[in-house]
Amino acid sequence: MSALLFTKSTLTRSKDEVYVAAVALRATKGPAQLLMSTAYSLSIWDLQHFMVIIKPSSPLLSQAIVFDFQPEDPENIYTALAALSGRAVPGVVLTRKLRKLPRSRCWFVGYAEGNAVDKAYDFNNTWEVDLRIGLHDCRDYTNGLVEQLTGEKLVLEHLRRRNGGQS
Repeated sequence: MSALLFTKSTLTRSKDEVYVAAVALRATKGPAQLLMSTAYSLSIWDLQHFMVIIKPSSPLLSQAIVFDFQPEDPENIYTALAALSGRAVPGVVLTRKLRKLPRSRCWFVGYAEGNAVDKAYDFNNTWEVDLRIGLHDCRDYTNGLVEQLTGEKLVLEHLRRRNGGQS
């Protein structure tokens, strides 16, 4: 029988990395889109869309995975008007893969305990998808998912203070 040799690195499982990223809010073409792009360029914190990125530690999963919450039809003018008036609009939780992390407006926020991707999918299964700006939107989703993964509460407030209200 051959002897098995294990180094500490083969026995220790690395932890999945958790990031928060911000992108420009999507809007209909024309003045609304120009306004959102300008707000993003000026780093106006409240006019950005936030999402969670998990970079799995497994060498088998080389791509990062993005998790976010947004309106089902973010570029529809009627959806935008309803959302801005405080009414609930249909939302959707999205997941997609990234080859690499964004170079800007992406912050490392901690390590997840256990399998972060499985935890994120479990979180998504319980997330209420009626979106209400300021009450139940991408900020609440990001704060909730990061807390579930890392234990850190109100991560966006910490990032906002750290960045002086800008990204």
